[in-house]
Amino acid sequence: MTSRERVIETINHRTPDRVPIDLGGTQVTTISARAYQNLREALQLPAHPCELTELFMFVAKVENDVREKLGIDTVCLTYPVDTNGCRTNKLQTFTSLDGAQVYIGADNRWDTLADGSIVMYPQGDKSVPASTRMLPGGSFFDNILDRLPSYDEDNLNAREDWKEDFRPITDEVAREIEADSIHLYRDTDYAVIGQFPHALLGDGGVLPAPFVKRPTGIRRMDEFLAATLLFPEYVAESFAMQTENTMKNLGIYREAVGDRIQVILVSTADYGSQMGGLISPQVFRELYKPHYQRINDWIHKNTNWKTMYHCCGSVVDFLDDFVDMGVDILNPIQLSARGMDGKTLKEKYGDQIVFWGGGVDSQKTLAFEGPEEVAAEVKERLDIFSKGGGYVFNPVHNIVSDTRIENILAMFEAVHQYNDALR
Repeated sequence: MTSRERVIETINHRTPDRVPIDLGGTQVTTISARAYQNLREALQLPAHPCELTELFMFVAKVENDVREKLGIDTVCLTYPVDTNGCRTNKLQTFTSLDGAQVYIGADNRWDTLADGSIVMYPQGDKSVPASTRMLPGGSFFDNILDRLPSYDEDNLNAREDWKEDFRPITDEVAREIEADSIHLYRDTDYAVIGQFPHALLGDGGVLPAPFVKRPTGIRRMDEFLAATLLFPEYVAESFAMQTENTMKNLGIYREAVGDRIQVILVSTADYGSQMGGLISPQVFRELYKPHYQRINDWIHKNTNWKTMYHCCGSVVDFLDDFVDMGVDILNPIQLSARGMDGKTLKEKYGDQIVFWGGGVDSQKTLAFEGPEEVAAEVKERLDIFSKGGGYVFNPVHNIVSDTRIENILAMFEAVHQYNDALR
């Protein structure tokens, strides 16, 4: 099978010739820029600044030579507007505080502060407060919460507060997405995963709006979660606005990419922590689910794409609702979180949801154990998830900056050994 055929079989719950492997297919299944450059060196590939799949998390856009070396089956159709709201059609060089050399959107502007931090500005506009910060020695950006205003609970107005957040895809952006999708579909045989950053209901990274010059309303994650109980009408109105914009943008996106993508990453919002849900299932059903159901129904009616949802932590209490609202693929499968037992998940949901990830614990095993422990855990997870298809290998979330290179190589070697044994 080609990589694309292999993934298509898998996401349709059929058994492929081998377990597909993802690295860099999405912004949440890739690798930190610093770790990526270490990986290129270990693979004896030329060193050069890399492009990013996503600026905020500072993760690499994986290149074809790395895919070929590692046997990767996926490729990312990136979205050509970054976290700060800057276009990425023109680039400039930038060096992170952990030493990664990358290309970022040419409109981005930044300052280095006295403590060594780097701050960046929404839409590259230095006349307003900076919106993101990379701390000394850091490998990614955080939202700057100090710039967010307080809110008046007696005068909340979602339509006014969120009017700058939800915008239609411009003709220029749509044309670039179209051209990129044509290239990836015609000139490669990888499975193409489209990034669609418009349906991120309550996403903790998006709520502070690093791309909005002067955000207003309830913007801190903790306060927004509280608002789902204290001000549910406000949250509902903001979600209604976002979904209205999402539905318009789905039509534009469909015109741009046609059937050239196999998967669309609908949401990267996290609704789980290590110990349980960040919201109750009841709140999810009332405020979130109807909008996601509308989005998924449109995708399934109008395209042949599969819907992918990234949701960290313990999400076991939401899985019945995920199935009901039309989630085809779930990532990252964080088995270290409460209730996330792999065997139970596969047995109960394996014929309804494609599991994408969970192949090794990036937080513990991949980061802190040795190659033998990594290989053993990879085999254990493959034994659980790969039987009967419906599984794409990837670690639990992105590979972080200082991950030992021998562990990364051991992870991929273990997958290939497992696949070889299946022949």
